[in-house]
Amino acid sequence: MVLQRETEIKLWGWASKENKVSIQFNNKRYTTKAGADDKWTILLPAMKAGGPYDMVISSGSTITLHNILIGDVWFCSGQSNMVLPMERVKEKYPEEIANANYPQIRHFFIPMLTNLIQREEDLPTGYWKSATSTDILQFSATAYFFAKNIYEKYHVPIGLINASVGGTPIEAWMSEDALKQFPFQYNKLQQNKNTASINDNNRKAEANDDATSKQEQVNDEGLNAAVPWYDTLYQPKGWHSINIPGYWEDQGLKDLNGIVWYRKVIDVPASMIDKPAKLMMGRIVDADYVYVNGQLVGNITYQYPPRRYGIKPGLLKPGKNIITIRVINYANKGGFVPGKPYYLSVGNDTLDLKGEWQYKVAEVFEPVNNTVNSISLQNQPSALFNAMVAPVAGYPIKGILWYQGEANAGNPNEYEKLLPALINNWRNQWKQQDVPFLYVQLPNFMERQFTPSESNWAIMRQAQLKALSVANTGMAIAIDLGEWNDIHPLNKKDIGYRLALAAQKVAYHENNIVCSGPLYHSCTTEGNRIIITFNNTGSGLVSHDGEALQQFAIAGADKKFVWAKAIIKDDKVIAWNDEITKPVYVRYAWANNPDGANLYNKEDLPASPFEGSVVNNKLSIVNGE
Repeated sequence: MVLQRETEIKLWGWASKENKVSIQFNNKRYTTKAGADDKWTILLPAMKAGGPYDMVISSGSTITLHNILIGDVWFCSGQSNMVLPMERVKEKYPEEIANANYPQIRHFFIPMLTNLIQREEDLPTGYWKSATSTDILQFSATAYFFAKNIYEKYHVPIGLINASVGGTPIEAWMSEDALKQFPFQYNKLQQNKNTASINDNNRKAEANDDATSKQEQVNDEGLNAAVPWYDTLYQPKGWHSINIPGYWEDQGLKDLNGIVWYRKVIDVPASMIDKPAKLMMGRIVDADYVYVNGQLVGNITYQYPPRRYGIKPGLLKPGKNIITIRVINYANKGGFVPGKPYYLSVGNDTLDLKGEWQYKVAEVFEPVNNTVNSISLQNQPSALFNAMVAPVAGYPIKGILWYQGEANAGNPNEYEKLLPALINNWRNQWKQQDVPFLYVQLPNFMERQFTPSESNWAIMRQAQLKALSVANTGMAIAIDLGEWNDIHPLNKKDIGYRLALAAQKVAYHENNIVCSGPLYHSCTTEGNRIIITFNNTGSGLVSHDGEALQQFAIAGADKKFVWAKAIIKDDKVIAWNDEITKPVYVRYAWANNPDGANLYNKEDLPASPFEGSVVNNKLSIVNGE
């Protein structure tokens, strides 16, 4: 493991009442006794970075812990983009994975645990892993690239304690006391303490889901045909043409939720036979079963993971081969997500699978009106805090990394208060009131919008920008690092780099570093022009692509936004539209996916999206001055 340098280190545990506990560490011995509650605590003095050391803990029996380092520990948390492991980005960063040899970077992943009622004191399981080729694929990609940057800069051991769960809202990570200022979440937390009611509800919901799943099997014409549609003996009749990638709703199958089978016959050269093959089928909404020559090669039950299926030697044959895919969609558009990889490969040989396939509808789901919906325990107020944060809140840390927000985008205005509340809550829990808190602003996502419009994701980014008013915080701007078609963008290397830049200033006190892109400060008007001032201009403002500035919009008092022309002058931006004679409001990159946003500083860091007003024209950014 890694323990925090240059601060007292709290060690705690349990032993029989009044039993003596002895710890030997770094050539010193420490003793205490367990109290009446069977708990004991020992404080080790602050130590410099170093190791490896052994620790011997004795109280009747003896435990010896080996290979302990003293360095910097970062608590990493959030939802799926903090979970997302190096395994998911291995095609993007093959050299990073092949060359990983950082035994002094270590990662402790806390498995998903919940408690609706009270704080837990212990973790049932979890293991430290080193950033070497053996274990690197299990590391959070965001956390790893952050740690690598910090390690190569300061050459001290780095410990990463990762408590993250996909799809979870911020309130699940906050303590009961912290939620008292948020009546809706607090009242829900009190209701949830009736766990018998929740368990009964979820049993009924599970029974409904099981019945639905069985109906899918019973009513699927493709599975129940005399010869199943995936079988090599099946002779297709009544199939139609469709393209992959693409959603079937965009190709003539309007409002269809159900099961659609896809089929394609491909020619495989003899040079690709009797070798391990890889089938890349992008992303599929929602679930899929993939067959090659009648054999199931893989299935995934929800839409987000990439479809990367291995094919064993001997399954492919020279000449004609059949790929059959059973796709199940429950809501919205079903099918194959555009812009993802679709191919069959053996070594360096690749067969492109994009283009025309054949399809046939096997089942149409009737609209259902479920009276009982499952209550997701991991999404409930305080549930993750109690089980995954509270048990480690005494472990001294250098700082906190936070990548979360997607799950709260449905109610973004409240996030402006929730995020500062979380920061203060965790600082109180750790009893480290100035501990650095670094976070990722939501990246670009979803389809591009071509007219100025409202956006919950833009409001979320504004809330995240405002959280910089809390002392000792830093934000990695990611508006250029997302993917329109994937809520889990793969570019985690630049995310980690930008978090590390923030850490260099906030946690390591390199005050001369430019730690982020331009941050909105204030705006004024001169005639029909609005003049915008920024912090973090670095060596100067620039258009990243050398083209005219894009994604600026202005409005008068009626807040009806129109696109604006914009130029850089004296490290300020001047924006105008001749139709707006008295501008009051200005926005930049205010969209789910503000494609083309090109305001950067010369350090190649993008400006944060923002909304500003000459009425309330200054945004106080403590860490961006």
